[in-house]
Amino acid sequence: MLKYFENRSAFDVINIIVGLGLALSPWYLGYTAEPYAAWNAWIVGAAVAIIASIALVAFYELEEWTNLGLGLWAIIAPWLLSFAHLDAATIAHVVAGLVIAFVAASSLWSTPGRPYSTA
Repeated sequence: MLKYFENRSAFDVINIIVGLGLALSPWYLGYTAEPYAAWNAWIVGAAVAIIASIALVAFYELEEWTNLGLGLWAIIAPWLLSFAHLDAATIAHVVAGLVIAFVAASSLWSTPGRPYSTA
């Protein structure tokens, strides 16, 4: 059981770091003047980091499904919100989205047969 907890915690820590990276990317990549790109990065990044932080305390499968959805949204957002012409913003969203979705899917995949709540 301890090994499972350590793996699940690692998944959450990775998503916290990536979520914060996405949330801060408008400043360090210089696209704060682009409202759709910046606001999407701030909201999605913060949501991923907050959800992953909550999952460290009390794991619910819904948290991983939510982060999987947010990761997929981050991947397609540059085209749906029309900021794909901004290379830095597009790369930040797609890379972060791929990592977030992969980590959330891995967390879901690695814990089969688990009840919806372990709290």
